[in-house]
Amino acid sequence: MKNLALLSATALATTSGLFFGTMQDASALSWDWNYSGTGIAASGTLTTNDTPNDFGFYQILGISGTRNGETITGLQPVGTPIPGNEPFNVDNLISLGNQQLTGDGFGYSTSEGNYSSPFFASFLPTPSYLEVFSAPPLIPGFENLGAEDSELPISFSATLVSVPEPTSILSLLALGTLSATSALKRKQSSKSRFATLLY
Repeated sequence: MKNLALLSATALATTSGLFFGTMQDASALSWDWNYSGTGIAASGTLTTNDTPNDFGFYQILGISGTRNGETITGLQPVGTPIPGNEPFNVDNLISLGNQQLTGDGFGYSTSEGNYSSPFFASFLPTPSYLEVFSAPPLIPGFENLGAEDSELPISFSATLVSVPEPTSILSLLALGTLSATSALKRKQSSKSRFATLLY
C-alpha cells in the first residue's frame, strides 16, 4: 500500500510539474534576433513577456547568442546603462512594428568583458539603428569613448518564434495522467495475481 501511495504521489508530482512548467514557458515569448554593420555580426534568441505595453513593446527578460564570435553572457538590467555609456539607461523593449527598438534599446555583456547596446536613433537625419559598443578599459561616460569603443550604424531585425498552443499543454497533461494511471493498474494487477497464487 505504501508503494501504491508513493507511486501515486510521484505520478501526480510529475504530471503537475509537466503542466505547470509548460504553462510558465507558455507565458513567455521567444524571438530570433540579429543585426549587422561594418565589422559587426550579432544574433541569438530573446525571451520576452507575452503582453505588449500600450505602445506595442514587449519586455525583454532574457537573451542568448553571440556577437562577433563572443558568447552573450547576460542582459543589462532595465534602468541602467551599459558600462562606458553612462548616463543612457536601457529599457530592454522590443516590438513587432516597423521600429522594433526604442531610443533606449537593450544591452548585454559578452564573454570577453565587452558590452553592447543596439537602439533606435530617432535623432538622426534619417532615423535608423545604431549600436554602442564598449570594451575594457571601461571608462564611465559616453563622452569617453576610446579607440576600442564604437557607435556604428546597424541593420536590426527580430522575429517572433511560435509558442506552444494551449491544446499542446492539455495533451501533455492528459498523456502524463494516462501513463500514471496505467502504471498504477499494472502494479495493482500484479499484486492481485501474486495474492491469488498464495491462496
